[in-house]
Amino acid sequence: MLKKVQKQTVPARGGKFAIVASRYNLEYVDAMLHAAREELLAAGAHLRIVRVPGAFEIPAVAARLAARGGYAAVICLGVIFEGETSHAQQISDGVTYALAQIQVLHKLPVIHGVFHFEKVKQAKVRCLGAKHNRGTEAARTALEMARVMAGLK
Repeated sequence: MLKKVQKQTVPARGGKFAIVASRYNLEYVDAMLHAAREELLAAGAHLRIVRVPGAFEIPAVAARLAARGGYAAVICLGVIFEGETSHAQQISDGVTYALAQIQVLHKLPVIHGVFHFEKVKQAKVRCLGAKHNRGTEAARTALEMARVMAGLK
């Protein structure tokens, strides 16, 4: 069941956040990127956006940003559509595993906003709509995790 995104602003207190976003399936990713960007800027965050060709390339850039340090969280956004072969599942699994590894290795929140959809209708509801935009949810998760991690120091 989809949850409606409620308007809320959580202060980032000038924290630095990065978003790594795929250019593949651009319409959907751009809508999530816009929503995430607006949420982070409303919270006072400093933001770096890096675009990559596709979802499979996201972990390489996320790892480089994490290794450089200085970010409160890295948000990863992409959309993968199911095709006639197992390729989409392989990409999805690989990205998920890699992002989890980066997060643990660097002790940095890496927000997994790379979605694997069976149907375009699913992506429209979750990426293009304001009610359930996964970009907004990813930004809110990044803000919350930044606060959690700061509280553990």
